[in-house]
Amino acid sequence: MLSPALRGWILIWISLFLALCLQVMPMSDRWLMWRPDWLGLILIYWCVAAPLRVGVMHGFVMGILLDLIEGTPLGQNALTLSLLAFLCALVYQRFRAYSLFQQAVLVFILLGIVQLMEQWLLTLFGPFSIHLAFLLPSLIGAVLWPWLFTMLQSLRRRFAIA
Repeated sequence: MLSPALRGWILIWISLFLALCLQVMPMSDRWLMWRPDWLGLILIYWCVAAPLRVGVMHGFVMGILLDLIEGTPLGQNALTLSLLAFLCALVYQRFRAYSLFQQAVLVFILLGIVQLMEQWLLTLFGPFSIHLAFLLPSLIGAVLWPWLFTMLQSLRRRFAIA
């Protein structure tokens, strides 16, 4: 029988790797801008739900893995996901007190800041393109947040993770 602490680590890492797989799932170019930031959403959840277990280091490790899989400059996604985890660490106590709708708005803001940073890095390293379509994954992530939060919360309670 696994201890609750070990079950918690296993659930956290499985959910992060599942989000990583969803993040790099091949899609046609037309649909890429509609893909939510799965890794960012799951990272936000775990940084808020278990701030003593998940933090900036998890964002950095998942970002490095995403950089290696996507072939982007090493550290680009690591920087953005570390920033996201840091911002979540700053607001997690306030975040917990909000309703699901208010949380969704805050998720939109957090993911929007990260997308803005990613867009800025893309202009430094790659083709220059400015349009507000880069905020679509943040908006879709905010719409999906209540469902995702409820699902992960029930999983967390089922496996009795503190």
